[in-house]
Amino acid sequence: MFGGLFDKLKSGLSKTRDVLTDRITEVLNLAVTIDEDLYDELEEILITSDIGMDTTVEIIDRLKARIKAEKIKDPTEVKPCLKSVIGDMLKEGEKEENLDNKQKVMLVIGVNGVGKTTSIGKLASKYNNEGKKVILAAADTFRAAAADQLEIWSERAGVDIVRHQEGSDPAAVVYDGIQAAKSRNMDILICDTAGRLHNKKNLMNELSKINRIIDREFAEASKETLLVLDATTGQNAVIQAKQFMEACPIDGIVLTKLDGTAKGGVVISIKNSLNIPVKYIGVGEGVEDLQEFDPQGFADALF
Repeated sequence: MFGGLFDKLKSGLSKTRDVLTDRITEVLNLAVTIDEDLYDELEEILITSDIGMDTTVEIIDRLKARIKAEKIKDPTEVKPCLKSVIGDMLKEGEKEENLDNKQKVMLVIGVNGVGKTTSIGKLASKYNNEGKKVILAAADTFRAAAADQLEIWSERAGVDIVRHQEGSDPAAVVYDGIQAAKSRNMDILICDTAGRLHNKKNLMNELSKINRIIDREFAEASKETLLVLDATTGQNAVIQAKQFMEACPIDGIVLTKLDGTAKGGVVISIKNSLNIPVKYIGVGEGVEDLQEFDPQGFADALF
């Protein structure tokens, strides 16, 4: 991870670092020996950083095992050990993305207010800057002004958009998006969808209909479903993800607003408790502040 990106990540995680790492440093500096009391204090710090109870217990168990295996006696050596444990947990199950020059359909889901449309705009801009031909489908026809918002982003990112009237069938928008992507030979079709979690049955029906259309009309394309979550909601983001997972399979997480919260530890919790890779993180307002998630870079910036 090169300089500029890492600096952005580091400053984006400053609030989390204040709560998590600074307190850990303080506790370790005061500790005389590595004992159960020390582990209890570390556990409490991790839980209050929104890492979640189950994930915290696993981190502490792994930390104890590593400290024992490496025969560490000095409390000041615990921090690099903890960083390494967290880095390893974030890296588990990471797969290299292989596009094989295939066309790609991205289905982006998430409740209103998490930064879904903004994330789509930033992704479109990123891919466009990489020389990919991108088209957006405004399939969130349920929310007033969602298509208008997406259109503003399409202009900003310099990419095409397909949209219908408000209240029209989202699957029809995706259908037209696919036809446009095929006829214009686009590399990536990004579909914005409604996030009505409070009405899960409707959401399930809508998403399965959209998925059927993609499978039928664009079988040759690779398909990815991304769930957008707001980091400032902490453990609620994990609960939300579990609810969406009941509605459809999820391939990756986009975690927004990390720069505005001290709950950045939720990244570790999401990875560990859901076993879904975090693909992108938002560490600022700018287009370039939506970064591809780098597990090692994240651990380094956190510590």
